[in-house]
Amino acid sequence: MRVKDTLNLGKTKFPMRGSLPKREGEWQAAWEENKLYEKRQKLNEGKPTFILHDGPPYANGNIHIGHALNKISKDIIVRFKSMSGFRAPYVPGWDTHGLPIEQQLTKQGYNRKEMSTTAFRELCRKFALEQVAKQKADFKRLGVSGDWDHPYLTLAPEFEAHEVRVFGEMAKKGYIYRGNKPIHWSPSSESALAEAELEYKDIESPSAYYGEKVKDGKGILADNTYFVVWTTTPWTIPASEGIVVSPDYDYSVVKPAGDDRQFVIATELVQTVAEKAGWSDVTTVKTLKGREMERMTATHPFYDRELLVMLGNYVTLDSGTGLVHTAPGLGDDDFNVGKKYGLPILSPVDAQGKLTDEAPGFEGLFYEEANQLALEKVEATGQMIKQEPYLHSYPMDWRTKKPVIFRSTPQWFASVEAFRDEILAAIKEVKFFPDWGETRLYNMIRDRGDWVISRQRVWGVPLPIFYGEDGAAIITPETIDHVANLFAEFGSNVWFDREAKDLLPDGFTSEHSPNGTFTKENDIMDVWFDSGSSHQGVLAERDYLEYPADLYLEGADQYRGWFNSSLITSVAVSGHAPYKQVLSQGFTLDGNGRKMSKSLGNTISPEKIIKQMGAEIIRLWVSTVDSSADVRVSMENMKQVSDSYRKIRNTLRFMLANTTDFEPQTNRVDYQDLAAVDQYLMVRLNEVKAQILAAYNKYDFATVYKAVMNFITVDLSAFYLDFAKDVIYIEAENSPLRRSMQTVMYQVLVDLAKALTPILPHTMEEIWSYLKEPEDYVQLAEMPTVTHFDNETQLLAQWQQFMAIRSDVLKALEEARDNKVIGKSLEAKVTLYPTPDAKQLLANLDANVQQILIVSDLEISTDPAPADALQFDDVAVQVEHAPGEVCPRCRMTRTDVGVDPRFPLFDGRCAKIVAEHYPEAITEGFED
Repeated sequence: MRVKDTLNLGKTKFPMRGSLPKREGEWQAAWEENKLYEKRQKLNEGKPTFILHDGPPYANGNIHIGHALNKISKDIIVRFKSMSGFRAPYVPGWDTHGLPIEQQLTKQGYNRKEMSTTAFRELCRKFALEQVAKQKADFKRLGVSGDWDHPYLTLAPEFEAHEVRVFGEMAKKGYIYRGNKPIHWSPSSESALAEAELEYKDIESPSAYYGEKVKDGKGILADNTYFVVWTTTPWTIPASEGIVVSPDYDYSVVKPAGDDRQFVIATELVQTVAEKAGWSDVTTVKTLKGREMERMTATHPFYDRELLVMLGNYVTLDSGTGLVHTAPGLGDDDFNVGKKYGLPILSPVDAQGKLTDEAPGFEGLFYEEANQLALEKVEATGQMIKQEPYLHSYPMDWRTKKPVIFRSTPQWFASVEAFRDEILAAIKEVKFFPDWGETRLYNMIRDRGDWVISRQRVWGVPLPIFYGEDGAAIITPETIDHVANLFAEFGSNVWFDREAKDLLPDGFTSEHSPNGTFTKENDIMDVWFDSGSSHQGVLAERDYLEYPADLYLEGADQYRGWFNSSLITSVAVSGHAPYKQVLSQGFTLDGNGRKMSKSLGNTISPEKIIKQMGAEIIRLWVSTVDSSADVRVSMENMKQVSDSYRKIRNTLRFMLANTTDFEPQTNRVDYQDLAAVDQYLMVRLNEVKAQILAAYNKYDFATVYKAVMNFITVDLSAFYLDFAKDVIYIEAENSPLRRSMQTVMYQVLVDLAKALTPILPHTMEEIWSYLKEPEDYVQLAEMPTVTHFDNETQLLAQWQQFMAIRSDVLKALEEARDNKVIGKSLEAKVTLYPTPDAKQLLANLDANVQQILIVSDLEISTDPAPADALQFDDVAVQVEHAPGEVCPRCRMTRTDVGVDPRFPLFDGRCAKIVAEHYPEAITEGFED
């Protein structure tokens, strides 16, 4: 028998392979073939439910890293809940209507205005389904588990029918109305937009300070006085109908030197405006309160139009003049104050953003082009005081990335004001992660106006509204129910395929149509009304789900989007929020902190990461970040996460390799019979499990990651597994010490495999395949439970004190290594000079301290410490080179090598183990 055949008799090579990208695909195919999702649902029948309702991503293009963060986060939660005693079905969904799909078809050469509506909608539907299939494959490749065969789609007939019923219920309660007031209008989309469809960008606009001459100063202001107003939208001057001042501000009438005119400016802003105007010497003629100017009039700068002075509390002194140029048809505040004072609502701009003949001299000009002409006209009257560029935050169409305007046009609205208090009360019943989300959503609902829900497009759910011969809108429970049934049977295309009379119930009559003639609305509903109705179209519709959902999880932008629209519609129809908890995440940014954008070229494709490193790396990355704030992403981040992944994998692989001969049913050692250090590791394992489970329940994946990495790095790799080799490799196969340590390793493997499955399902499934557990797949197992032991408090305290002494010894060994006294720690003899308390601690450990310290000889001395010993608080440490020779089996430097003539190369311990447990080594002899 060769010497090397007697070395490390417990050491086993382990076949677990790497190559994540390839292996992941194999595991996913096995999961699908074996219907693991369905089996998990079957196992959980009858258990309490936990429903995470999926916010539908928009079906347009492959997924990006933000999608990955979102979907993996959801998957981690659902997997954890499914393994924690909950029935947690997961139904993925997609938002499949809306402008971007229309735009994609336009880019492909289709012109919706030259096609029938139904034909164009059919192209939209086909395109949307193609995108859904593409994204579904992307999400499944990330390892996301769910009911992929039965997702919800907002274009599905049954979903559209439920959306119509939500609309009908809101209409029945009086929350739906038609109004003509300024709304956000996108000339690039030719449609109204809701607040949730805006994003803001800093742009430079032309601004102007100019005068509007007093016409009727009510005996207070002279005829040669001018109200000085300020605007950053000169194109709206043709629609100007008034001036708004604050009732409580002080205003000054000032006269610049050398000028016969007088000017009204807010007192606090006189100096600022004078500097801009270049007035060197200004005399204050009088001061007055804003309320004293109410209902004075002025003359429009270039039209024969009277302007009314009105009072408004929204006027500020942050910039401008304290007097606001007011065009009621082109601004929200303007509209409200103009309506209060009975002004006509003039909105001289069309759907494409071009000015109409209601703005003489500007007809056909795009509004941005009208800026310069308006400034020139004011300049020509001699009333211009100052022009300058102005940088400010401006709303953009979130789809086209182009500016929007305020434009007064007839639209359908969902009233928020009518039941705002109920919505705000519902928010108070919801738990938010992070908790500031409650304040954010509360303030948004508190401050938002009514919701414009009509869109002037074709790809969406039609507004189910009929009109009588007198123009009255007809929305009744009877018509709503009939249309909903038609949509459920035929889909919403039926609205465009049939005439109004064929969409109404048989024999339907109305006082608004004595001749029985009806027309139908051509606008569609806001896509946020689509997704915002999913609590009815999905949660309330599917009998295996529950409403309200336990959790909604989306990006923080959804406080003004899906969280918002879902809340409004749910409170409207059911009187409560659609969710019990809301979890929001930040945006994904590039490594430099910039928002990821295809135009900037700074996006990272999940597909690229998967091909290079595997989906597990993305999944592990999700667990490393604090997603409550914005998250930076770079390939360098992913490489660092890949290093952490290898640490996890290699540590588990090491323990697997050293438990291949361990049969848990027969070899497991009871806790009370474990060696003391093994008991300590079991207690530490339970501490870590408790941390992990608590963190999962708080959706705090980063703490899960930190707890696992700390345990693997500090407790296992740097401590337990470091000295374990001297037991696992050296002791006899059935040695109580070896089986004790294997019991701990095996338990760590089982518990970590379960605990890490929500994050790393592919890797943990592979680990599980080598374990001897009853479940075929770890996904069908339950989360580990936390066990407590009678001696755990005392045990932890003792070992934590020992760890401080061990740290001191490691420092001494490192110094000895630096001084060339030793090389490896197994070349060392260590002498400890402990304090009495430390000596008692070492005695009470009931452990092989020399083995744990990984040195060849250890002496605990009661003598005074020599001068060359390193001094620490509880112990002095002296390190010498151990005397003797190296045993090739245990690698220790021993003085008893060759003590047994049968094994001349082994020390006494190894010789005894081999002789007792491997007698063939004696009879076969040795070959050098």
